Amino acid sequence: MKICNLEHYYGESHTLRGVNLEVEKGACMCLMGRNGVGKTTLLKCIMGLEKIKFGEILFKGIKFSGKPAEQRARYRIGYVPQGREIFPQLTVDENLRTGLLACAGRKTSLPPLIFELFPVLKEMLKRKGGDLSGGQQQQLALGRALALEPELLILDEPTEGIQPNIVTEIGDIINRLNRDLGLTVLLVEQKLPFARKVASHFGIMEKGAVVATGEMSKLDDGLIDRYLKV
Repeated sequence: MKICNLEHYYGESHTLRGVNLEVEKGACMCLMGRNGVGKTTLLKCIMGLEKIKFGEILFKGIKFSGKPAEQRARYRIGYVPQGREIFPQLTVDENLRTGLLACAGRKTSLPPLIFELFPVLKEMLKRKGGDLSGGQQQQLALGRALALEPELLILDEPTEGIQPNIVTEIGDIINRLNRDLGLTVLLVEQKLPFARKVASHFGIMEKGAVVATGEMSKLDDGLIDRYLKV
């Protein structure tokens, strides 16, 4: 995926300023930065949930600018938003099957991988999503995104509000999806140890722009002190 010169406004507020970012196929990139620098807005622009003022978003050579949000899923881009946004009144099974709707009839059954990664969901298929714990809801949101068998998985703060043992489990699952199964991943994450564990590359945002990128091994104390420490 490639983002070129992306500009975005909230009213008169200039929120994204000439964002350039490339996520190579098979990479796991962690987008980092202090609160309010535009990370979530950028993900929403990629998913078509926010309109861009200028610039281009390309995935597999296809230009997404101006296309409706539902077309992202048709091109096999899975998305887990901040706060998970599962349907609390639907069952676990129904929540997972909403992920199939984006397949436009291409798939009618849930991939076995979902229950291999999240066996607890198989035990709770008839329970309402709103009755699950925060960690279980995050697993459900991930499972829903995986239902369309994505080629790119986008995660916004996947560890937010999650108990430590589930955080570890989610990290292991991201590693498996990326390193063993070759899934390209873009995530926003505040926890530096978690980012170092799962990501092969980093991008840092400051004041609506991407100011540094590179392999995770090159994320040094200078960059951390300048852009990440509160």
